[in-house]
Amino acid sequence: MRLRRIILPFTVIAIGGLVATGCSSADADAEPASDSSFRIVTSTSVYADIVSAIVGDGAEVEAVIDSAAVDPHDYEATARDGLTVKDADLVIMNGGGYDQFMTDLLETAGVEHVMSVVEFSHAYPGDDGEHDEDDHEHADESEHADEGEHADEDEHAHEHEDEHAEAGDDHDHVHGFNEHVWYDPHTIEHFAEALQEELDELIPEAADQVAAGTQGVLDEIAALEGRLDVIASDHEGEAAFFTEPVGGYFAEAAGLEDATTDGFAEAVEHGEDVAPAVLNKAIKSIESGEVSVLVANAQTGGAETSRAIEVAESNDVPVIEFTETIPDGESYFGWMNANADALEGALG
Repeated sequence: MRLRRIILPFTVIAIGGLVATGCSSADADAEPASDSSFRIVTSTSVYADIVSAIVGDGAEVEAVIDSAAVDPHDYEATARDGLTVKDADLVIMNGGGYDQFMTDLLETAGVEHVMSVVEFSHAYPGDDGEHDEDDHEHADESEHADEGEHADEDEHAHEHEDEHAEAGDDHDHVHGFNEHVWYDPHTIEHFAEALQEELDELIPEAADQVAAGTQGVLDEIAALEGRLDVIASDHEGEAAFFTEPVGGYFAEAAGLEDATTDGFAEAVEHGEDVAPAVLNKAIKSIESGEVSVLVANAQTGGAETSRAIEVAESNDVPVIEFTETIPDGESYFGWMNANADALEGALG
């Protein structure tokens, strides 16, 4: 049974301190943005905000989805979106099956330069080793991501090299991989550095501005990682239960271990019913006293998720909610720091 996603009310998103006014799914009749300058199109406002902070006014930045009211998992692109992407000089998407609509649009858009952010994740099965030296420092993170969020990964390890459609879902996923990589500061760090290199080649006249913007983003990331390190120093090894994988990397960076019952989060994410035996095991796990915090996705609903939250609350397990998209009126780093506040407050 496909779970109904609970969508937040629509308001316009603030992108990098400016209001995004470019083409989007919510503005189908608007005139196309001017093609007089370099144009970057991102799949969601998450990446539009980060990219805008890096490039400043050195390029036009638009998000296909610029509203917290739209779910990227299920979004169906419009003809207008196709024109927006077709006119881009650079397209930035999440990848990993999260924003499949962008993959569909790119099939006919003929865009020469495309960046997929999942490729900068230490946990991405298709990683070519480009970040190996730095990732040695995060080997434990990769191990947790592989063993914690998707404990059945070893059983299907031979499938990791291929993208394929998951049962009950209508877009491609890399099996055993958590595609919500914008919740991993380390991935965003790699992405920001790679984007600077790409823009230095594509718009060299904006190199100084891009360098300053990139440094600003890297400083924000360092500050966020510092906050998560502080949480880890106080709560390393404590357990978190996730109703969906959203926020998994974030909690991992804060030193938490994934105690989610195998099959629970995967079923909820893919819109499937949670098997009764899995649900019963999840309830017992939450009731055991070993779970320090339950992390739910604020933009989804379902009987099993509600039941897990109910059990957590009745057993004095703190519950926090993370969203998949930037809340209306918020910036990426404001959002991530608010998530850090929520996690820190829940853990005490």
